[in-house]
Order: sequence, then C-alpha cells, then structure tokens
Amino acid sequence: MSGNGSDPLLTDDWVADPWDDAASLPADALETTPPGLDFLRGPMRNLVIILVATLLLMGAGGLWVVRQLNPGGAPGVAVNFTVNEGDTLDAVVNRLDAQGIIGNATLFSWYARSRGGIALLPGYYSLKPGDSAGNIIDALSTPPAQTFVKVTFPEGFTVAQMGARLAEKITFMSPADFVAATTNGSVTSTLAPAGTSSLEGLLFPDTYQVSGDDTEARVVGRLSSMMERVARQENLESSARTLGYTPYQVLIIASLIEREAKVPGDRAKIAQVIYNRLAKKMKLEIDATLLYNADPNAAFADLKATDGPYNTYMRTGLPPTPIANPGRASIKAALAPAGNPPASDEACVGLPKSTKCEYLYYVLADKDGRHVFATTYEQHLANVEKARTAGILP
Repeated sequence: MSGNGSDPLLTDDWVADPWDDAASLPADALETTPPGLDFLRGPMRNLVIILVATLLLMGAGGLWVVRQLNPGGAPGVAVNFTVNEGDTLDAVVNRLDAQGIIGNATLFSWYARSRGGIALLPGYYSLKPGDSAGNIIDALSTPPAQTFVKVTFPEGFTVAQMGARLAEKITFMSPADFVAATTNGSVTSTLAPAGTSSLEGLLFPDTYQVSGDDTEARVVGRLSSMMERVARQENLESSARTLGYTPYQVLIIASLIEREAKVPGDRAKIAQVIYNRLAKKMKLEIDATLLYNADPNAAFADLKATDGPYNTYMRTGLPPTPIANPGRASIKAALAPAGNPPASDEACVGLPKSTKCEYLYYVLADKDGRHVFATTYEQHLANVEKARTAGILP
C-alpha cells in the first residue's frame, strides 16, 4: 500500500494542492455567473428560454404566412375567372380557393383587406393558379374592359371555326353563341344582300384584342366592321361592278380562292379560271365547295355524288354563299384576276386558231401546294396523271 491512505492512484510523492479543497479557497476564486447576467438564474432563466422559443415559433409562422401569400416558383397556366354582379369579397375569395387559384382563403382575405380591399367589377379575369396574392389582387383590381386577350382568326376559317377558336382562347366565350350572332340579326353587314341569313364570308380574318367584358356578338360586330372597312379600302363595290358581279358575289369567289390556293402566286390564276368557267357556264368543279359544312367523315366520292347547293360538280354558277371568310390577298385576287396566257405560252401551243387560249383547269403539281394550269381538258388529264405518278394525288 502507498503512504496516502487507501487511494492506490496517489503516489508517495503526491503533494496536496490548495485547489483540491474548495472550502479553503477565497470566495472570489470560485466559478460564478458572469457579471451583468446574474438575472439568468432560476425562474428568469426559464422565462428567457420560453421567450426565445416563442420568437423562433413566430419566425417560422411568419415564413409560413409568406409562403401562403407568395408560393414562389412559376405560377400555373392562366384560367378565366368570373366575377358576378353583386359578388362580395368573401364570395370571390371562396371561389378562388375552390378553383385552386389561391392556397388559403383566410390569409388571402386578410391580406386583401389589409391593402384596402378590392373594387370588384363584374366580368371575366385571367388569373394564374399559384401566383402571388399581390398579383392576383392586382388582376382583380383591373377593370375587365382593360383586360385583353389576342385572338387570331386565320384566313379561310368558316364562322364555325372562328367561334371554336374564340372559345379556345377565351373559355367564357361560347362557339354556339358566336355562330348565333352571325345568323340571328343581332349583327348586320352592309355587304350582305337582302335575305342573307348568315355572315359567312363577311367577317374579316385577322388578330383582334378581345376584352374581359366583351360578348360574342360584340366580337362578331368587330369582325364584320373590319370586313366593311377592307371592302372600302379595296374599292370592292366599283371593282365588282367593272367585273360584272356584285360585291357579295366577288366575296364568294374570294372565299373559293382562299380555300383552293395553297401558295400566294396561284391566287390570281385560280381567280381567272373561276371567271372563265362562269363565263362559259361550265361547272366550277371546286372540291372545297363539297367540303363546306359537310360531314368530316363522309367519303369524297359520296359528297361528289350527292346533290346540293354547294355541289359545284353538279350545279353551274357560284354557290349561294361564301364557303369561308377570305383575307385581303384573296379579295385582291378576286378583283384582279391574272388574265389568260399569251399565245406563246406552252399551254396555248397547238390550239386551233379559232380557239381562245384561256385558263380553264388546274391541279396540284407538287407537295408545296403549287398548281399547274391548263387550257384544255387533254392538258388537264395529262397534268392529273403526272400528279398521280409523283404521289401528289391518290
């Protein structure tokens, strides 16, 4: 055993250290709470812990609120939202929540009121689900009459196709109501002859700005007014008279050109073919007329064999109405046909001197949509055979 009692870890040469006996040290030598923090003892320390935890929870809660009002990331695709006459803020907020446009109705309502509320006006609004509350409030604060969507109606669209395109771009619009506005007399056109039951061919295809408070009839009216304006710009009435036709008949011809021509260079030549065949009282035999308002699943041979006002294989003269809404280029072509080929043209070579060389036939010549024109039926048959050999025609 060592000389230090029973502790085997103490060696014989161990010397007592005054620090080993706390009772022998002065009071100021012991560890104490740092000066100035004496209050962090006992109940006060617990209070501070609670306070810090509360602040942390408040920070987390604040972040949650921010995330609810401003989700971050890209918002969804815009949808149309309707504000009805007499809607309250709460009613609108509840529908926004039900449609998934906002994430928390209570917070959105509180935030909107903190900004002074929303001066709601009835109409249609374009809103993006998942957008920030501020952006949604700003959109709802913009009067519908000042909210616009661009809608493009391509040349050659029918009234029905225009109605479908409008509803595709602006979901609160109805294709049926658009078509109805072209037939029920709510919109008229100075270009329509007495007794005309439809504005087919009298609506100018272009890109239009449609506002959130527009109606189908107002859009139809705008398209009709634009066609009247283009007609004045192109001197439709006087030019048609020079050709021996009415303005409405020229628009019918323009619609045929619009549906038949695939490349700009063919328009005026197709116009010349139509005028030549009308003058000779030949059937126009234009495929596009058979397809107008026809069953899309019907076989072409069946359409060709079925008599009707738009079957230009069976009936002479023009169809009773335009078959589409023509653009300016086709209207220009109808007013200024290409004229017939000169005697030196390949299509005129070999014709008897007593035979006038006139464009009377055309058929697709290549996959780009160009047509080849002929003056005789024999030339036309040869062109058809070439097109079949090249795989252009079945």
